[in-house]
Amino acid sequence: MAIGLPHEAASELDEVVAPLRPAWPELRWTGRDAWHLTLAFLGEVDEAVIARLAARLERAARRHPSLSLSLRGAGAFPVASRARVLWTGIEGDRRGLGQLAASVAAGAGRAGAPPANGGRGYQPHLTLARCRAPADVHSLVGTLGSFAGTPWVATEIHLIHSRLEAHPRYEVIGTWPLRAGPAPEPAGGHGVTGSEGRPSQPGGSVP
Repeated sequence: MAIGLPHEAASELDEVVAPLRPAWPELRWTGRDAWHLTLAFLGEVDEAVIARLAARLERAARRHPSLSLSLRGAGAFPVASRARVLWTGIEGDRRGLGQLAASVAAGAGRAGAPPANGGRGYQPHLTLARCRAPADVHSLVGTLGSFAGTPWVATEIHLIHSRLEAHPRYEVIGTWPLRAGPAPEPAGGHGVTGSEGRPSQPGGSVP
C-alpha cells in the first residue's frame, strides 16, 4: 500500500538524482515510474487476501484526511557507511502519515495478510537506490542533503503489485480516496527520517 508521487514532485527529484546515476553504476537506481511512498509492505499474498484487502483499505482511507507532504534531504539504511538503501526523506504531516500507515497495516492484518513491513516499525521514506553490496554513500547523502521539494497534497492511497525483476515493475491494482476536507497546512518542525533501522523493501507482491 502506498501514496503516489505527483508529476511535479517526481520531476524535481529527477532533476537532482539523474546527474548522479552515471557516477554510481554499482547502485540499482529506482526510476521515477517506481517512486512511491510505501505505507505498508506485505510481501507475497494470495488472491483471496487481496480481495479482502480492498474493503479494509477503503475503510482506512475514509478515516484519514488528505496529507500535506514534501520530499527533503537524504539518508541511508542501515547507515551511510555501509548502505543497502539510499533514500530521500518525507516532511510535512508525518504524524498523519504514520497514523495512516498504522491504519492500513492493521486493516491488512485483519484481511489475513502477513505482518506489514516484516514486523518492523514504519519509517517514511522514498527509495532512490539499492546497493548490491554494502556501500559507502556518504558523498551521495551529502550531495542530496540540501534537496527540498515543493509540498503537495496526497488525496488517495494505492494498492500496488510489485514484481522483482532486473527492472522491478509496479502495477496499481486499487485506489481509494482519503477523507474529503480542507487540505492540512504543512507541519513544521519535523526532520527527515533517521538513518537507523531497515526500510520496507519492495519485492513481494503488495507494497
